[in-house]
Amino acid sequence: MTPDVVIIGAGPAGSVAAALLADAGFSVEVLERAHFPRFSIGESLLPQAMEWLAEAGLLRDVVEAGFQHKNGATFRCGEREESFDFRAKSADGWGTTYQVRRDRFDELLAKGAMRKGAKVLFGQTVTAMRPDPECPSLTVRDEDGNEREVKARFVLDASGFGRVLARLLDLETPTSFPDRMSVFTHVEDNMPAQVYDRNKILITVNPNDNQIWYWLIPLAEGLCSIGVVGTPDRIKTYGATREEQLTALIAESGLMAELLVNAKRVRDVGEIAGYAARVSSLTGPGYALLGNAGEFLDPVFSSGVTIALKSASLASSALIRQLNGEAVNWQSDFSEPLSRGVETFRAYVSGWYDGSLQKIIFSKPADARQVKAMITSVLAGYAWDEENPFVRDPHKYLKMVEELCG
Repeated sequence: MTPDVVIIGAGPAGSVAAALLADAGFSVEVLERAHFPRFSIGESLLPQAMEWLAEAGLLRDVVEAGFQHKNGATFRCGEREESFDFRAKSADGWGTTYQVRRDRFDELLAKGAMRKGAKVLFGQTVTAMRPDPECPSLTVRDEDGNEREVKARFVLDASGFGRVLARLLDLETPTSFPDRMSVFTHVEDNMPAQVYDRNKILITVNPNDNQIWYWLIPLAEGLCSIGVVGTPDRIKTYGATREEQLTALIAESGLMAELLVNAKRVRDVGEIAGYAARVSSLTGPGYALLGNAGEFLDPVFSSGVTIALKSASLASSALIRQLNGEAVNWQSDFSEPLSRGVETFRAYVSGWYDGSLQKIIFSKPADARQVKAMITSVLAGYAWDEENPFVRDPHKYLKMVEELCG
């Protein structure tokens, strides 16, 4: 039987899209290369993401899973520190969320999509794609090497960093961001109670080089996700191995090093390099790209899952109408509205690395409370809130505030 929709990838974007489409009564087949549970980074959610989990009927799955609560972020550089409470934002909506182990989180969402009627197949690798506005098809290989053709009325690519259709259809285009890499691991943090607010992610700027920054994400059960981001040439000056690099860099982090003095590593140090990417088009004949399969900016503001879920919501809404016989303009109904929020995040990522946003964060601009509430909204994921001037014209307003900081 030919499914209505085939989705490549069972991560957050794929599972949320599958749940929405299955709820609407369409047959959905999800093709996932890995087997769940599987490790992934990107563990710090943003409050705005809760809206789209609720829309897909998957919020209860997440709430009942026992993940670490999250209500904000703390930024640190040397002795300078500034905390952002997401509940003190200017936008309406969720002000809290979770810091999750992605192996459990992604598996929960996939099971939720299956509960709603989606068929999820693991160990499936897509090796070819034939675009077609009416009946696109894929060549899929299983783990025994058997190949089959899968046809559908539409294909959604939610393959994340695998970027399946971008590679197969030659959609990659240069990104504006320079090459960066991250090294990371999980630890039993053994942080004494009351020493740090586990409800907040800690973002630390290297006091000797503001192009290097660290994350510390407290997770449930006494675990932390820790990592460092910088250009490959700088990271590699800190040692010959990932373990040496991460250890030496954390030693320069100040408070983070103090918090982790009794930490014990519980998994090998991983590495992701050259992750910033974008494509020439998010849609084509019979397909659309979701989340990281289309574009990934940078992990600094934890925007990846939020953008992924927004893309799943927009694409599913447009696709439901199209499958029901309505005319859909994928450019105006999907690509453009998604890109507005992505461009907001892009402005903030650019501001982080050119130093202007770091200056704003660690300074006290005039009218600080109102300005902070609007910036907090973006940091909480409300990058599509056009009532916020820091969303409508982020470059202009960030530049204005930077000048006010002196």
